[in-house]
Amino acid sequence: MASVAIFIAHPKMSEEKPKGHNMALREEIDQASMFEEIVGTSAALQRVLSLVSKVAPTDASVLVTGETGTGKELVARAIHKRSQRSSKPFVSVNCAAIPRDLIASELFGHEKGSFTGAVQRRVGRFELADGGTIFLDEVGELPVETQIALLRVLQEHEFERVGGTRSIQTNVRVVAATNRDLRTATAAGTFRSDLFYRLNVFPIEMPPLRERQEDIPVLVEYFIDRCARNVGKDIRGINKKSLDSLQSYPWPGNIRELQNVIERSVIMCETENFSVDKTWLPQQPVASESKGQSDC
Repeated sequence: MASVAIFIAHPKMSEEKPKGHNMALREEIDQASMFEEIVGTSAALQRVLSLVSKVAPTDASVLVTGETGTGKELVARAIHKRSQRSSKPFVSVNCAAIPRDLIASELFGHEKGSFTGAVQRRVGRFELADGGTIFLDEVGELPVETQIALLRVLQEHEFERVGGTRSIQTNVRVVAATNRDLRTATAAGTFRSDLFYRLNVFPIEMPPLRERQEDIPVLVEYFIDRCARNVGKDIRGINKKSLDSLQSYPWPGNIRELQNVIERSVIMCETENFSVDKTWLPQQPVASESKGQSDC
């Protein structure tokens, strides 16, 4: 969490708040607003964190849904850290970033000579995650043939490497995420309904940032501190107009967009008081992408 507490810097304020006050505020933020690496105290976020606490100790498959940039991977990591598998690997796979003809090899591995370029045996992500958790980000982008293999893993707890004939047993918990509507995809025939129901044992929906605006000040404080330390700056306050602008903006890119704006602003900041260029918060925000992007 942040190492300094950010206070509102009014134009005429030149005095720094007492160090003890900042320390107390920092401790309050640490205790009240952090769940693993998830920041916020809003009711919408607390509902999500309550679900995480309930499902984490189990081995149930979890499907995390929500818009791009809402923090779906952080939820997956929190589930892993609070599970009995926490000492084992957490393996993350962005299904949208891997070419369709290589995704099966990436997930399940391949045998030497199984296809052109397979000059040696390769261990897949499911083997690497044995005993732990595998996070399948953008699972809705998997090709149908890979969906069939994934369904077998969920049902039988086994798979075969590409080009292999031997079944490999696996003990892996699956947490999947998507910003697509998989029910619509199943109706359209692009996503298998049986796989959807296997993944959707315990659904968790991440709220967009516009539905948890009360979390924006503490997120701003968190990102300012983290970015300022990375670039070696000492930022002690935030311009009130900038904070108001950040809270009123709808954030179509959600937390990822907020983080990017804060990082850019910290880099440009030349004083101890943080401010944001309003031109970086367009009046007509760009719509969120519906597919093909990973989450933070």
